[in-house]
Amino acid sequence: MVVWRRWVFPILLVLVLGIAAAALVKIAFFPDTAPTAAAQPSAQIADPVVPVERGAVTNALSLPGTIARDTAYPVRSEVDGTVTAVHVGEGQAVTAGQKLFTIKQTDPVKNIDVLAPEAGDVTEIAVVKGQPASIGGDLATLTPARFHVQATVDPVQLYRLQGAPSEGSVTIQGGPAPFTCTGLKVSVAEDGTTTVTCAVPADQVVFAGLQAQLDIDLGTVSDVLVVPTTAVKGGSGTGVVWVDAGTGELEERDVALGVSDGAIVEVTTGLEEGEQVRQYVPGVLAGEDPVCYDDGMGGEYCEPAGWSW
Repeated sequence: MVVWRRWVFPILLVLVLGIAAAALVKIAFFPDTAPTAAAQPSAQIADPVVPVERGAVTNALSLPGTIARDTAYPVRSEVDGTVTAVHVGEGQAVTAGQKLFTIKQTDPVKNIDVLAPEAGDVTEIAVVKGQPASIGGDLATLTPARFHVQATVDPVQLYRLQGAPSEGSVTIQGGPAPFTCTGLKVSVAEDGTTTVTCAVPADQVVFAGLQAQLDIDLGTVSDVLVVPTTAVKGGSGTGVVWVDAGTGELEERDVALGVSDGAIVEVTTGLEEGEQVRQYVPGVLAGEDPVCYDDGMGGEYCEPAGWSW
């Protein structure tokens, strides 16, 4: 043990310290690799551009709607006289031409039958037997056996509905095959509520309150110049795009717009095929979330950021 303490342990300690010192010298003065140069940017960030191309665009609007009964209206007397008979009761279903009342005309004296103008339900009777009747006076209220589809949309959709066709396609979940409704019209109430309605054909069996989808084809074009809607500021006929001429500068240019499906839009004037336009309107970031609106029927529809119909 004396030999180990006096000779072996001290020699081993000197060897270990020597190896450690040699390693530190190598790390400090003889590194394995040369120092890495500071990273330099390899390219500058540029605005993404897309070419003006030819394509086809279909502007189709799908609206959630409801089947509703047509509005009731009054049945009025066309003569002066006295009601001598009431042939129906409130809530009764009647057919077109069915006798509702008999009025004894005073001049000249004769009996006049008042007939149902169309099939429906007599929802209210305004006169009784023996009561005087006058021209234009209400005799009853008739709710016609006609139905329509109605859908409520945000007023901004009025731009898309300009020049809308006179018909649409109706789909009822769990109902008959899709069918065509006619007489499509758009109305705006005093409170700004925008409603789209169209008539259900008489041969279709439907019921008030059913949920339906109303599809409207607002225009289809093919072989036209198109750009993404994200590249256009504006909408509804006119807009602005930013053209890249390859000089590093962006040229702001007015364009005329046609049909759009929400993703791409037809450019009728202002651009040539092959020109490069900025993909996103300045101030709108790539991938920025779309702007969504309540459709008034428990759902929503969305538009690209910076776009308006």
